[in-house]
Amino acid sequence: MSGALVIDDNRSTADALCRMLSVLGIEARPAYGSRPALTVLGTQTPHLILLDINMPGVDGLEILAYLKREPRLAIVPVVVVTSEDQPEVRHQVMAGGASGMLIKPVTLDMLESTLQQIGVL
Repeated sequence: MSGALVIDDNRSTADALCRMLSVLGIEARPAYGSRPALTVLGTQTPHLILLDINMPGVDGLEILAYLKREPRLAIVPVVVVTSEDQPEVRHQVMAGGASGMLIKPVTLDMLESTLQQIGVL
């Protein structure tokens, strides 16, 4: 798969992030939760992943660990998108191999700046 995969169990958030990526010239598709995301990731390799960490079942930190263990997916930049703005969460996310972190609600300017910083734009 070319483009981005947006993983978030909240449909409106996932859809909004996909629209923002589209405005920035990045094709994106949503995965509404962990299970749909793992299904897509089992057969496709996106060029970018936006990942919510607070999801029921398999949470985003578990998905991040899976991504970094899987050789085909380990090189894909992952930007964690969360409402948790605590230093310990940021440390855990970055230590887990994320390329960046955005705090919800995400604006187009925040997303663009983060993608520029990690070299996606």
